[in-house]
Amino acid sequence: MPSTSEWWVYDGTLGAPRASEVWGSCSCGWRGSSRYEIDWDEVVAEGRPVELGLCGPREDWEEHITEVDQRAVPLPGGLTDLLEQLDRQLYTLADQAPLAALRAVGVLERAARRIGLEAAYNVGADEISPDAVEEALGLPEQTVRSRLTRFRLGR
Repeated sequence: MPSTSEWWVYDGTLGAPRASEVWGSCSCGWRGSSRYEIDWDEVVAEGRPVELGLCGPREDWEEHITEVDQRAVPLPGGLTDLLEQLDRQLYTLADQAPLAALRAVGVLERAARRIGLEAAYNVGADEISPDAVEEALGLPEQTVRSRLTRFRLGR
């Protein structure tokens, strides 16, 4: 049976198990140690499961990301601000004009592929050690290899 990390899928319908708790996780392999109970009555009443029950796990994840960011290569301040502004605007757009948001995300995906290819090539051309890449990106070895390969293949 296929599985997913999207907790709200496990609501007990269509033969899926019903989740009783959630916890933070990250693509780097980190898993939060604290568990948070799911209030399914609230999920059903609100009708927006993705936004419910995530305060604790999100705070745990943000703490983890802060620790990773402190060890990772810093982004230029202006770029950090621009990315945060873009995130806020796209999130607002997703509510107000979802089709425009999807179009904008497509533009971003194409830019990410193009720029990622150039950056991945330059990492290889500069012969940066795998350990240095892992540290700079704040990611484990397998994730770094996968990301560099994906960008080099233009995916």
